[in-house]
Amino acid sequence: MIDNIRRDHSRFRQIVKGKIKQDLKKYVTHGEMIGRKGKEMVTIPVPQIEIPKFRFGQKQQGGVGQGSGNPGDPVGQGDPQDGEGQAGNEAGEHQLEVDLTLAELAEILGEQLELPKIEPRGKKTIRSETDKYTDIASRGPESLRHFKRTFKEALKRQIASGTYNAGNPIIVPIKKDMRYRSWKTDVRHENSAVIIYMMDVSGSMGDEQKEIVRTEAFWIDTWLRSQYKGIETRYIIHDATAREVDENTFFKTRESGGTLISSAYKLCEKIIDTDYAPSDWNIYPFHFSDGDNWSGEDTRLCVKLLEESLLKKCNLFCYGQVDSRYGSGQFYKDLNEHFGKTNDSVILSRIENKDGILQSIKDFLGKGK
Repeated sequence: MIDNIRRDHSRFRQIVKGKIKQDLKKYVTHGEMIGRKGKEMVTIPVPQIEIPKFRFGQKQQGGVGQGSGNPGDPVGQGDPQDGEGQAGNEAGEHQLEVDLTLAELAEILGEQLELPKIEPRGKKTIRSETDKYTDIASRGPESLRHFKRTFKEALKRQIASGTYNAGNPIIVPIKKDMRYRSWKTDVRHENSAVIIYMMDVSGSMGDEQKEIVRTEAFWIDTWLRSQYKGIETRYIIHDATAREVDENTFFKTRESGGTLISSAYKLCEKIIDTDYAPSDWNIYPFHFSDGDNWSGEDTRLCVKLLEESLLKKCNLFCYGQVDSRYGSGQFYKDLNEHFGKTNDSVILSRIENKDGILQSIKDFLGKGK
């Protein structure tokens, strides 16, 4: 019975995953999933999962409900009763909320976008220990007693001593027959990574643009955390100046000043130099902006910082340009002119609206670096 339940549960999980994969673009473009995120789980509303349907047998077989009558006749006794309310013309909405682990969500994302496994560059690792019950011991707590192995030991002892009676096969274990499950500690050293998010919060970056960044960052986090066990995340906001903030401030701050992108790149460089030695860490800066910068001179300074410092220290440098009615989009053109065809460590992506998030994720993570 337990095996049947587990098998049915596994089949249901596969159906749910298939439904989510089929409608992944819808889930990616709707940010409400982020509000359902727990520490390790995400609650997802899954609509229209098919339920079993009755199959009608052959006619004239008899059985419950057979007999004379016409389609539409009421079942049971008494006069038909008028229903209350009015008939509607809209389909009912049926949603089932299911819990998926972030690892399962990352697996779905990776399969749908055909994302390759990442090959770590940094050598820093964290020690991960897992206890696995793979051994048998002659001592242990009664809660871990292995009944089958205990029985076999008692049987071998009785056969060897000549006390075993095949006509009356009673097996009585004694203390030295007892066997207990025991464990081994599996130690793994897993690579560490840091994600550094940078975002323009000047007046031209509105709430719509920030929601796109927030949604895309959730999915980037989900994938990278499936590739690295030790992940740290840092957040930088900037207009004409840059400062490090927490996650909540990152997505909710809005300024009215101008934009100097180099201020964010300088702070990113400082954070890396202070806390994340490139020889040890896998480093992923993601910068989101609407493409406005204060001057061509500052853009040239950004290019210089990338060429002489950041690109030598990072696995990838990703720039996502979120289209805005107030943004010129010039910074994307400038980066593309300098790095578009010559450096595969600089990944550029234009995000026109929420429908562009999925392709942007593939742009950033599709190289497996």
